[in-house]
Amino acid sequence: GSCWRLVSKHLHTAARFLKKTGTEHRWLDRHLKDPFVKATKQQHYRCRSAFKLLEIDDKLHILRPGLSVLDCGAAPGAWSQVAVERVNALGTDPALPTGFVLGVDLLRISPLEGAVFLSEADVADPGTLKTIQSLLPAEKVDVILSDMAPNATGVKELDHQKLINLCLGLLNLSQSILKPKGTMLCKFWDGRESRLLQNRLKEQFQDVRTIKPQASRKDSAESYYLARLYKGK
Repeated sequence: GSCWRLVSKHLHTAARFLKKTGTEHRWLDRHLKDPFVKATKQQHYRCRSAFKLLEIDDKLHILRPGLSVLDCGAAPGAWSQVAVERVNALGTDPALPTGFVLGVDLLRISPLEGAVFLSEADVADPGTLKTIQSLLPAEKVDVILSDMAPNATGVKELDHQKLINLCLGLLNLSQSILKPKGTMLCKFWDGRESRLLQNRLKEQFQDVRTIKPQASRKDSAESYYLARLYKGK
């Protein structure tokens, strides 16, 4: 969800012709030359992060027509846009099963046709779980997606720890909300706690792999764990 805020902030700053630092100049230059940023505009996605999910799904086919999806940290809604297309949530192809997409975020998410959004909600809050379950067609989903990130402090190790804790919280949530043989895709930042999360995932899923999409910026520490075939009941 941070992509949109960052872009807005920097473009707003640039538009006001404020004196920019060298760092801001470099950021803006890189942003405007970024092929994924250009493709975002052309293909009407809300954020370049859409291309990370598209790339992962093209290779590993985690989203299929008829599946139900919970998108955590959904703002501004780019991953939900991809999910709506891939699970046929709008019933665009009447010959295929119709899926369902529910997005949750602490921030407000602009409405999206084909998705249900629970804005200004903390996925770690027990009350949110009850609301999520009440909104789902069945009480559980086939896929949990998480592009969640904590508010960054700028202290690398602390930010890493906070994100791992978010992922571990999501893994706990899976027990209540993920169907057996379900899939979880979650972003993490490299660091010493990554192996702990990976081991926890391996305890609960039959297949766990690490993915670094090409659409992730090269200087970014982010990667994704894709955990498939949930062992839950």
